[in-house]
Amino acid sequence: MWMEKLSQGVLRVLTPLGPRYLNPSFAQRLYLLWIFRNFDTLPLKVLSPGQQRRIDAMCARHGFLSVLEPNGRMDTPLLGTLEQRPPVAPPRRPNRSVPDDVAPFAADFQQRS
Repeated sequence: MWMEKLSQGVLRVLTPLGPRYLNPSFAQRLYLLWIFRNFDTLPLKVLSPGQQRRIDAMCARHGFLSVLEPNGRMDTPLLGTLEQRPPVAPPRRPNRSVPDDVAPFAADFQQRS
């Protein structure tokens, strides 16, 4: 199994658009086998900044490919799965003009209560 992964394995990257597959070079496969030696799936956050840069460079250099066969099965061995979640949006700051516009309505509501 290790030899199959080393010779023709692909990296699966889970994106918001669905899974994407990356076909790395032999040296990159060896590096990815080392990263995924204990786990089949890793979140992007657990990788070091250097590892993240290398994987980003692989994605930019090789691009993504489709490894599904016409029957819908995937026969290509997986080196590992990288969970690449979208970054969490920072909390939105309230618009300063809203409280000024709402204040008369809030005062009117408090008088009725």
